[in-house]
Amino acid sequence: MTRNPSLHKHQPHDKGYKYLLSSKKVFVDLLRSFVKQGWIEQIDDTHVIKVDKSYILQDFADKEADLVYRVKIKEQEVIFYVLLEMQSSVDFQMPFRLLLYMVEIWRDVLKNTGKNEASRKDFRLPVIVPIVLYNGKQEWTVAQTYKETLNAHELFSDHVLDFSYILLDVNRYTEEELLQVTNVIGTVFLLDQHVDDRELRARLGKLVYTLKQLSSEEFQLFRSWLLHIFVERVPYELQDQTRKAIEQAKEGEVEMMMHNLERTLDDMIERAEARGEAKGKLEVVKNLLRLGITDIEKLAQAADLSKEEIEKLLH
Repeated sequence: MTRNPSLHKHQPHDKGYKYLLSSKKVFVDLLRSFVKQGWIEQIDDTHVIKVDKSYILQDFADKEADLVYRVKIKEQEVIFYVLLEMQSSVDFQMPFRLLLYMVEIWRDVLKNTGKNEASRKDFRLPVIVPIVLYNGKQEWTVAQTYKETLNAHELFSDHVLDFSYILLDVNRYTEEELLQVTNVIGTVFLLDQHVDDRELRARLGKLVYTLKQLSSEEFQLFRSWLLHIFVERVPYELQDQTRKAIEQAKEGEVEMMMHNLERTLDDMIERAEARGEAKGKLEVVKNLLRLGITDIEKLAQAADLSKEEIEKLLH
């Protein structure tokens, strides 16, 4: 059943990616940068139209988002269906859900096609190319063809419904691959991968040149993605200053914005190291207490803490 996109409740990642890929240019860049198929070269940007509908099932309205594009290739209409799977774990029913969404799209096409035209012998439904964009840390082990989800499909190979989908797995691309994709979507993939704060900080510095080449529209899209995603990654006490650093940056101030984000990450790293050091000292004190050592001076010396700090820990 077709749903109103405005009724959906999405996680920050869903909102960030859906907003980003709602740009026709970013969507076409996604295909050209990450889908290695011959027909990609035949896509004309002027024949790409976003469909303002969503086909997410009611049960999954809070868990995923989608985008639909109509594209003309060699005068033939093709529909691209992009499912944004921004969950931490894989869903093995994905091929079945894709099938349901695709059938709903075809139902819409028939509903909006004249009865006389639809009944003609030469009438054809448009091809639907399903794409799954996944950014989870866990490896994607879901079947990539529909028939693999059917029991005994090997016995009836010529009579079994089947299709395959294109998987774009954000965390499986290498840093080198993504740095070579000098556009918004490649930059977003690079910053969205599951890496530690030090690696993330290093990547920010490598992206300045790419970001300076972005058009005004692309820069605004990237900034919006940062506000939805990057800020959520920052500890709560640093979020306001991070949000301001992003919001106040103008189009030509890429270096300043990235510098401010690097400073935020420096603060994050320092705080994490301080917490780790404090936790280590606390463990030393706990271990000594288990051994029956309660003398405050000995505990302070062993944990490299002052007597006042030991007394606070003990109370």
